Amino acid sequence: MPKHSTPLSHFDADGHAHMVDVAAKPATRRVARATGSIRMKPSTLRLITAGEAKKGDVLGIARVAAIMATKRTADLIPLCHPLALSHVAVEFFIDSASPAVSLEVTVATTGATGVEMEALTATSVGLLTIYDMLKAADRGMVIEAVRLLEKSGGKSGHWLAAQASEAKSIRKKS
Repeated sequence: MPKHSTPLSHFDADGHAHMVDVAAKPATRRVARATGSIRMKPSTLRLITAGEAKKGDVLGIARVAAIMATKRTADLIPLCHPLALSHVAVEFFIDSASPAVSLEVTVATTGATGVEMEALTATSVGLLTIYDMLKAADRGMVIEAVRLLEKSGGKSGHWLAAQASEAKSIRKKS
């Protein structure tokens, strides 16, 4: 088989997938923030805000699901390293005008690899949990714009998405 050169670290010289060896990388504080939202009918959003969803506290359960997802990311994404997380924060923002619920997850660790995948997985699972808890009322909900907002730490340093300032302005509306 011919040797391939690739800038992607999850592939070896032969083009085979492998888990990156991070043993020689220094442990640094690493933080990642991700966001996403779920649009729904106004009546569905009222179920959340009034606490009247038949399955219970929608945002409370979605918060726990998101936190649990950070701890299971390495089980779900094949080439992710299992990480000892030092912090997970989950915030919800209600936008009655859309109507939608936005979710922002911040994950931190001190280690040799970043927590972007943990933040993105938590965001996705939190939004999926909202869908699951409300699907009897609104099967047409739309999960959208799941993305990384910011990451810091490691050799690549700080990165901030162009949309991150947009997300902050959306939060202020709520």
